Parts: sequence; C-alpha cells; structure tokens
Amino acid sequence: MKAMDEIQILPMREADYDDVRALWMTIRGFGIRALDDSREDVARFIRRNPTTSVVARVDGKIVGSILCGSDGRQGALYHVCVAREYRRRGVGTRMVAHCMRKLREMGINKVSLIAFMDNDAGNAFWRQIGWTQGKVNYYEFVLNKDNITRFIGEDHED
Repeated sequence: MKAMDEIQILPMREADYDDVRALWMTIRGFGIRALDDSREDVARFIRRNPTTSVVARVDGKIVGSILCGSDGRQGALYHVCVAREYRRRGVGTRMVAHCMRKLREMGINKVSLIAFMDNDAGNAFWRQIGWTQGKVNYYEFVLNKDNITRFIGEDHED
C-alpha cells in the first residue's frame, strides 16, 4: 500500500471522466443517473465548478473522486467515493477537506450531501468526520423521466 504522501489530491478534469466512471462502477450500491452522470453532464458540472471537484491519484491511477460544486449560496458534494483498497487511509477525508477549503475560499458557509440510507460505510464515514444528519425532508421532482438511477451491484429498479 502506498504511503499517504504518495496520494495526490488534484482538481478533476473533463479528461478524467472515463477513469472516474470506471471507479464509480466498482462501488457497490453507488447510484448512477442516466443523464446527470453522462460524460456531457459531468463535463458541464466541472466547467461550472472548475476548482472544487477532485480526484485522488496514486501512480497516475484514480483511486477516489468527488463532484463538488456551489450555486453561490450553498455547496454540495456528489458521488464521493474511494476505491475499496484505499479506504480507511485518509483519502476520503483529504478529498473532502480540499473541497471544503475551496468552497470556503468562495465564501460558501454551508455544504450538504445526500447519502443513501442503506449506505452503511458512507454514513459511518460522514459521522466519523463530524457531519450531522440534517433535520429536513428531501423532496425531488423529476423533470426528465429518462434520468433513471441505476445502483451498481444491486438489483434495484428505480
């Protein structure tokens, strides 16, 4: 296993898409949306948020990623993931810290994320690094029915 100082946290680039998507596809229970997670929509997100999304690299290989952005008022983290063999080594914490630092530099004071209720590992991670579960109801309205969510490694049909 590589030492933590050999893990680089770098801004995500549009060219990282194939490697990031390949990582997403290894994460059991990870929710991929048909449109929002396409190459085109991820590229648009990165162009809109050029400094906040990150990848973690070891020897050039992407082992973690976060889509992070802001609407100018509040920040949001999406698709936070770390390859199984690099978990519990500070990779996720370092990526989150990088994103939070960038959002703070932009004047953002609050950050949110969505973690699926049955994502035990993810929910444990967020609690461990000091995040709290909000006291809000999450509502959504689907504008495009083609934007279905597929859960990796599970037989959900949403």
